[in-house]
Amino acid sequence: MKIEQIYTGCLAQGAYYITSNGEAAIIDPLREIQPYLDRLERDQVKLKYIFETHFHADFVSGHIDLSKETGAPIVYGPNAACEFDCISAKDGQEFKIGNITIKALHTPGHTMESTTYLLIDENGKDHAIFSGDTLFIGDVGRPDLAQKAAGMTQDQLAGILFHSLRDKVMTLADDVIVYPAHGAGSACGKNMSKETVSTIGNQKATNYALRADMTEAEFITEVTDGLLPPPAYFSMNVAMNKGGYESFESVLHNGMKAIKAEDFEAVAEETGALILDTRKSADFYKGFIPQSINIGINGDFAPWVGTLIANVKQPIILVTENGLEEETVTRLSRVGFDSIIGHLEGGFEAWQKAGFEIDTVNRISAEQFASEFKIEEDKVIDVRKETEYEAEHIEDAYSKPLAYINDWVKDINPKEHFYLHCAGGYRSMIAASILQARGFRNFTEIDGGFGAIAKTAIPKSDFVCQSKVLK
Repeated sequence: MKIEQIYTGCLAQGAYYITSNGEAAIIDPLREIQPYLDRLERDQVKLKYIFETHFHADFVSGHIDLSKETGAPIVYGPNAACEFDCISAKDGQEFKIGNITIKALHTPGHTMESTTYLLIDENGKDHAIFSGDTLFIGDVGRPDLAQKAAGMTQDQLAGILFHSLRDKVMTLADDVIVYPAHGAGSACGKNMSKETVSTIGNQKATNYALRADMTEAEFITEVTDGLLPPPAYFSMNVAMNKGGYESFESVLHNGMKAIKAEDFEAVAEETGALILDTRKSADFYKGFIPQSINIGINGDFAPWVGTLIANVKQPIILVTENGLEEETVTRLSRVGFDSIIGHLEGGFEAWQKAGFEIDTVNRISAEQFASEFKIEEDKVIDVRKETEYEAEHIEDAYSKPLAYINDWVKDINPKEHFYLHCAGGYRSMIAASILQARGFRNFTEIDGGFGAIAKTAIPKSDFVCQSKVLK
């Protein structure tokens, strides 16, 4: 028996590849299936089942393409209303893979079809659970995403999750390994650990939601407290996972179409495409195609695309670093952005060489900011998360999280200058590009963000540990 966790950092997502005696199972696969096909070929094993823990909201799974390619059936838990052929497993139903058994444990609460898969080894011992979004390391799944589908409130779903955890998960032996679907950085929970593997015993000892003396009422209050609104693309990803989608190969083919600089603007206008520039902020601010939005491929790229662009059907035309076109299309497809028209041939350099108009962002160093900043006169907008702001911030700075820029941008006074920063420069450059695309040029973005500002003499609030802020 072999278990491989295939962890994708930009999505904070874990897929699982399991083999035993010539057969394999894959749990919660990503959109692009070639890495799984390569493993099956390498190990000379037959894929027997594709298990899905639930209809994912934060990424598009590769279950449909993988099933078409291999013939392996797709397995969901009870209540899964698939719009394609799938097995809706009964609670307690067992599936044989080589010498091991996968047992479906219905654990609703995050969603009503949410299912934890218990792996029983060749000796009949409970070895591990694949807990999906039911149980994370240090947290549990948020209960607010499936309210409409379930016809329930988040409090009602949280109550169901409370019993799922205590009746199905916490009753397992302490040495059973926990393999979750996500880790820190995912929007599917609020307090996830950076660790991606644990045990039942460790979680019972350290996970706030698994306290032995916790009442159902306390659980509901603590699990729902501080939940931020889910990104708009979540519901669209659920629909794609439930109803089907265009093949990844077709999406990749379209995205890999090279568009010459001379034709780029016309194509963007004809298709209504958003120009997405995925270069580093350090390169973008020096020069970019007017109206471009910068979301760097080297950061939390896919989640920010999903949060800020929101509509997965929005046509997109790409400007990337040379050689990163395929990687960019792949990462967009993982969150359901399939309407990729193509990319600028030769990247931004080709546009520049052709002599077309370029734009820039006014970026200064933290040291220059410190030298020119006037306390009680100058306005500062901090686009970090609220918890980061509450931990420590520039005195009198305004907290305007990037995730809500589409809400707060209407409150910006175009005649009042302000400084703009995040933690290190990634998010503030995203904000800067959005502001300039909407006609705002009355700001200065700070290179290095609060990390660099904190080293200057700029007055700051007293530091509060973020873990305390979250409580």
